[in-house]
Amino acid sequence: MTAPQTLRVALAQMCSADTHQANIATVTALAAEAASGGAQLLALPEVAGLMNRNPETSRQQVVTADADPFIAACRDLAAKHGLWVHTGSTPVLGPDGRYLNHATLVDATSGIVAEYDKIHLFDVALEGQAPIGESKRFAPGMKAVLAQTPWGPFGLSICYDLRFPYLYRAYAQAGAVLMFIPSAFTVPTGQAHWEVLLRARAIETGAFVLAAAQAGHHADGRQTYGHALAVGPWGEVLADLGDAAPAIQLIDLDLGAVARARAQIPAWGARMPDWLDPISIG
Repeated sequence: MTAPQTLRVALAQMCSADTHQANIATVTALAAEAASGGAQLLALPEVAGLMNRNPETSRQQVVTADADPFIAACRDLAAKHGLWVHTGSTPVLGPDGRYLNHATLVDATSGIVAEYDKIHLFDVALEGQAPIGESKRFAPGMKAVLAQTPWGPFGLSICYDLRFPYLYRAYAQAGAVLMFIPSAFTVPTGQAHWEVLLRARAIETGAFVLAAAQAGHHADGRQTYGHALAVGPWGEVLADLGDAAPAIQLIDLDLGAVARARAQIPAWGARMPDWLDPISIG
């Protein structure tokens, strides 16, 4: 069966709260708006389900993925509206007692198509700020995940993964036509790196990039950059949500553009030649 050549997506931007219920209410409204606009897929940002860095109050709420109320609500909304939902991510309890930054792709009947745990954790030391150590509370995911959909294979990733191009190259070589990169970028890194990195990943792979984002001042004290982006396989910005939150934008993706981009510049499929020494120290 030939895959459909168009996909109408609803790209979301949120200012997530520190409780599941507040975020479920926001996503309920976003899903209704997406469905009324004819969207087939709703893409949510990183930590859409819960943004809470307080050890005590977050521990009271974070549970395993199969018991998580935000994931359950997204599944219900998918079935209610006949809408695929990418949950962005939400923290869930992992097997070793640490959290996992966990994404779920849900189909229009509420079925779970794919699950992904963020591989690369945000351990950085930005000038003028206290060090950020995601690995203090979170365990890393251990595998890349390529989801099979009616529109073709989609690659799953989360935020800081964006800085590791080998992941997206592997997805492209496996046939991915679209990459999810839900994020909660800081303001300094967003201003400096956000758009250029997203466009680079799209250009390098000849694939669509959907990067739903967090924006604004959050209940737990953090501030995020916003500017959720959709990028085409030629590197063109198809949508930029600025700093509005909550908000969505509908975008029609011409999936045939992937084959056209890759036919023109097939660099995404090239492999390192056998004769090339990857490291040479003279």
